Amino acid sequence: MKIRMEKPLIESILINLQPFLEKKDASQITSHIYIEVMNDKVTFKASDGEIGLVITSSNLQIEDEGKFTANGKKFLDIIRILKNEEIVLEKIESNLNIQQNRSKFKLPTFNPENYPSFPLLENKPQISLDSLKLIKSFKKIASAIDNNNPKFELNGALLDIKLNETKLVGTDTRRLSIDKILTNNKEEFSLIIPKKAILEIQKLFLDKINIYYDENNLMIQNQNYYFFTRLINGNYPDYARIIPSENKIDITLPKQEMSEAIKMITTISQEIKITFTPHSILFNSLTADNIDAKTELQLHTGLNEPFELNVNSRYLLDFISQVEGETFQILLNEPTLPFVLKDKEFITVIMPIIA
Repeated sequence: MKIRMEKPLIESILINLQPFLEKKDASQITSHIYIEVMNDKVTFKASDGEIGLVITSSNLQIEDEGKFTANGKKFLDIIRILKNEEIVLEKIESNLNIQQNRSKFKLPTFNPENYPSFPLLENKPQISLDSLKLIKSFKKIASAIDNNNPKFELNGALLDIKLNETKLVGTDTRRLSIDKILTNNKEEFSLIIPKKAILEIQKLFLDKINIYYDENNLMIQNQNYYFFTRLINGNYPDYARIIPSENKIDITLPKQEMSEAIKMITTISQEIKITFTPHSILFNSLTADNIDAKTELQLHTGLNEPFELNVNSRYLLDFISQVEGETFQILLNEPTLPFVLKDKEFITVIMPIIA
């Protein structure tokens, strides 16, 4: 096997494949990138067994076909230190030789036949969703998904597909984020997609995609990428029960001014107290020492008496960062009960801090 590629191209491909590699044990073949040269194109694969990516390219010069594997991190480290010129990759016996002008490097290879297989797309059902809206919804709820919850299903997002709508749901038990996409589906089902997969999908796919699934996997394909992730098995919480059915107070808030005021207080404390009065909103830090921060936003709230709310500011800022317009709603009941932030079909339910 022997090919010639320009450095920027191969470097970009190897960077995109890094999150899919086994990081802890370099003796595993899943710490390697699989490369196959055939039919005037090169195919790169990386997978840790739970998540995987295939990238294809025809922007290269093929001198000899073949396939091999090489440690993904070391491969990228070598490519990065080379100049922005042509690089020659050649498999000689059980090694990958990397050469550029008078610089030469050698990496050991594993048997490519032992590389883990990827799920196939043939005869797999396809999800009929506006892919751009789906990716946007993933971005909106991603911050609310837990990272290391003992209830493993909470470390992913629920894709809840109904006949006329699809909801994407994420929670870390202190907040719940939901975004809704209007759809026309032939059947109802749900999938739990790992958070790691959702973060990678946002990075990789910026255009129209085809989405497939089976009992264990979600697969996404476009012209240059093929992505898969194992799905999480489990029963996702009944999120509808957490959303307040009625709200006593509904206030429309300005996005930019709220964000600026909250960020000002977070220089002192992440936990803040917000007091809604008839004609203003007061922001105070919640600290146990003598350090204090406060600011005020002039706004007609429509209230007859003050309403105090203690909250983790990060939850507010995560939501506000995804608001598309200039305003959003806050829906309140009691200071000790969950409240709702709403921007059209996107909502976040937050548990306040109870003193």
